[in-house]
Amino acid sequence: CVASSAAAFAETDQEVAAHAVALDLAGAFSNDGFKIRDGHWSATLAAHETKLIAVSLYAGNQYWFSAGATESGKHLTLELFNETGALVPTDKYRADGKAAAGVTVANSGQFYVRVGLDEDASAGVCVLYSYK
Repeated sequence: CVASSAAAFAETDQEVAAHAVALDLAGAFSNDGFKIRDGHWSATLAAHETKLIAVSLYAGNQYWFSAGATESGKHLTLELFNETGALVPTDKYRADGKAAAGVTVANSGQFYVRVGLDEDASAGVCVLYSYK
């Protein structure tokens, strides 16, 4: 499933709360010169659900993808795949309700961020990314 912009529909209170968590995490990367890209993706994920988010990335740029979840979403996973579906190695960060993946891509193109919820309950989740 490829997700579209969250701006097309109203966000739930859980998704708004998850957005605040993701922004807090992304703020740490802005201290290193990363700019938070306008826009974000948010949804309420069911237990053990994953979603793919399509992103266009540019060769030579550094990126950090930041995910945040509401209280019930303590264990998030974030992975990056290239246009052929191959897993792209990333620097990883994970804490309760937060996950991040950092990468510098060698080739411009379409990539896919997979966000997952390793929980037995649903949670609001938000993903955004920073670049430099």
